[in-house]
Amino acid sequence: MQNNNWNLEHTYTELPPMFFRNQKPEAAPAPQMVVFNHELAKTLGLPEDLQAFAGLTLPPGAKPISQAYAGYQFGHFAMLGDGRAVLLGEQITRDGRRFDIQLKGAGVTPFSRRGDGYAALMPMLREYIISEAMFHLGIPTTRSLAVVLTGKNVMRETVLKGAVLTRVAASHIRVGTFDYVAAYGTHEDVRLLADYSIRRHFPEIDGEDKYLLFLREVIKRQAHLIAQWQLVGFIHGVMNTDNMAISGETIDYGPCAFMDVYDPDTVFSSIDTHGRYAYKNQPGIGAWNLSRLAESLLPLLHEDKDKGVELAQNEISQYLEYYNENWCAGMRLKLGLANSEPEDATLFAELLDLMTRHKLDYTNTFRALAFMEEIPALTPWHKKWLTRLTRQATTATMKDHNPAIIPRNHRVEEALAAADDGDISVMFDLLDVLRQPYEKHEKSRKYSQPYQGRCEYRTFCGT
Repeated sequence: MQNNNWNLEHTYTELPPMFFRNQKPEAAPAPQMVVFNHELAKTLGLPEDLQAFAGLTLPPGAKPISQAYAGYQFGHFAMLGDGRAVLLGEQITRDGRRFDIQLKGAGVTPFSRRGDGYAALMPMLREYIISEAMFHLGIPTTRSLAVVLTGKNVMRETVLKGAVLTRVAASHIRVGTFDYVAAYGTHEDVRLLADYSIRRHFPEIDGEDKYLLFLREVIKRQAHLIAQWQLVGFIHGVMNTDNMAISGETIDYGPCAFMDVYDPDTVFSSIDTHGRYAYKNQPGIGAWNLSRLAESLLPLLHEDKDKGVELAQNEISQYLEYYNENWCAGMRLKLGLANSEPEDATLFAELLDLMTRHKLDYTNTFRALAFMEEIPALTPWHKKWLTRLTRQATTATMKDHNPAIIPRNHRVEEALAAADDGDISVMFDLLDVLRQPYEKHEKSRKYSQPYQGRCEYRTFCGT
């Protein structure tokens, strides 16, 4: 395959018809490229194809579909599906990797329910910014290839500019996909989805216990992912099962944000009034969501239901252990600890408690520690930490594990407001520093500063 060519396959459509509906994207009446990810395009071997990304023409070999799935939204089961997304196909790169290419905001689909299928410019640019920030922080994530203005306004609380986001993912198979098939399909349909998922994401898995191993690997990936979120202060905001990808990538950047002041009770989502998806609850919600996946797989785990439940429970019980291993390993790297001691958990807990009580900025506190800067509120703990550092032969490179730059909420909103007014340069400046989050230099200085003033920040669904 030559570079800058579409090379689409469609293995997902080999599944039964209940898994998807054929659906062409709606053509944008007056498309205009707002931002195009040249770095990602090079990896994919794709051109800057405005016509395809605006739904005006289908790329060569495309067989567009919308995928069916369900999900537990705030704990309640609902039938969902791609209400405004169209999957063009699976791009095969020159090195043989497979990526879904999806248009988000491309019009009404059979799963739109009462929605219009469209998306607004600012939420699509928000997903672009945050997903790129996550990628450069080294956290598994879907990515954004392009955002195109459609030339058609969308109605929300006010009139907004319409846009289409081109999203790239290892796949769009969700825990909610399994929820859907278990609820509306047969045991054989669940088996077909599990077999497909294994072939696509876990080809090394085989044997009589492959479905148990599949569950175990999904659990491990989610434990790793959510630990990475916690370590950088990221709050997803809406951890419904339809927003958990079995690939272990972060997916669906709706009401998400990064913490400034450390507070484990932090909630950004305007609709999460009871804090179900607060920062401190994310690890536990991961276990809850994975339990729903395990329930879907029960018929495959063992022919005896009780034995299947026992096997599933054993796997789910390991999740928090996997999570804690990942989180503790990450905290040791953030604090320069090259070995493990039993008292480390207490050291971590004491630091976070002090950060909470003194309302310290999460990112900047760890960055200051990376350069051995004194923080008055931490003086007694600081001495204990320095003593701990003497009990090891080497010190981990802390600045490589404590970002100087995150997409701070006020800077993201500043970039989005400017873009909505037609000035995309503010967003490009932000993206430029987010590409090197661990390097602090003069250009990035203003991006490392928290918001000065009272800020009751809220984010909204609808991306």
